[in-house]
Amino acid sequence: MIDRLTITNFKAFANAQIPLSPYTLLSGLNSSGKSTVLQTLALLRQSHDALHEEDGGFLLNGDLVELGVGQDVLHEDYVASDGAEPRIQLALRCEGIDYSWSARYEREADLLRLDEPRDRPAPVLPPALSGAGFQYLRADRIAPAVSYPRSHEIAVRRGFLGSRGEHAVNFLRHFQDEPVLHERLHHPQGKSRRLLDQAEAWMQEICPGVNLQADAIEGTDSVRLSFRFGTAGLSASNRYRPTNVGFGLTYVLPVVVACLTAKPGGLLLIENPEAHLHPRGQTGMAMLTCAAAAAGAQVVVETHSDHVLNGVRLAIKERHFPAEHVLLHYFRRSTRGIEILNPTVGSDGMLSDWPEGFFDEWERSLDRLLD
Repeated sequence: MIDRLTITNFKAFANAQIPLSPYTLLSGLNSSGKSTVLQTLALLRQSHDALHEEDGGFLLNGDLVELGVGQDVLHEDYVASDGAEPRIQLALRCEGIDYSWSARYEREADLLRLDEPRDRPAPVLPPALSGAGFQYLRADRIAPAVSYPRSHEIAVRRGFLGSRGEHAVNFLRHFQDEPVLHERLHHPQGKSRRLLDQAEAWMQEICPGVNLQADAIEGTDSVRLSFRFGTAGLSASNRYRPTNVGFGLTYVLPVVVACLTAKPGGLLLIENPEAHLHPRGQTGMAMLTCAAAAAGAQVVVETHSDHVLNGVRLAIKERHFPAEHVLLHYFRRSTRGIEILNPTVGSDGMLSDWPEGFFDEWERSLDRLLD
């Protein structure tokens, strides 16, 4: 497990030490640094091979993130000391071991080369970032479409859903009969332990009665997803393409599949699991992400939803997940840069405090309505 992430001169942060736990929830106003935390971890994963090549370093553009060039990622208020050239530094503490990388700033380069002397190789990434249990789901996930890519290498051999979840349908098609092993991930309404049945049961938190089907399109490198509503038999609806169904079902499918297949020691990075979902579905997705952490994965979630926060609190109160395994980080800008505040959750699901701006808009609006 990654215990701490340190970011220096990168994007929103001049210098920040960010503790991580089995379950870490990131919140805050827009452009306050939440996404930078996830992007930093994804950048290290993306740079895995480049970090060990001669003249290698941080690969800013790849399959996981597209960050531009050096001038796009250097912290905007960087001030050089003693005329030194800018350095972008990233560090991790994982299971008591420290890992660190320092790269030279190059304004127009999209590969920022490491400072490390060539006789001292860059440290190997910890297993949480280099292993097969890594999933990163960006906010700009797959939209409803007629077909999705069919890649044996990515979805089947590597078990990766794609940063936009674009390989989730093919993954589900191939592994639909495999059992969801960890009891904590089993939905009480699931017809069996099969991945497909468990995915349907969790998706029914969003849309009761939904049924999934993922099929290969013969003669192509594509797969097809379809939905049906109602129970089997005469009461069941026809099958519908995702393009004829609301965004939420397609958009959340990669989140459901990632959580149900989470591996002990793996790392799930999930941006905005609540997008396009009704409040009930948002709470359900929060409880599923907690179940993935209870199954042994490390989960980092970025959210703007108080329903997601409340889903985490309910998971704690109902003893699905221990309070001491949860960290809340609330990011906000101030005259001193980015501040990170840390309300804590008790075993009863109650918060230690509510910093100004921390999921307080409901109360603010209600005060105005009652004034």
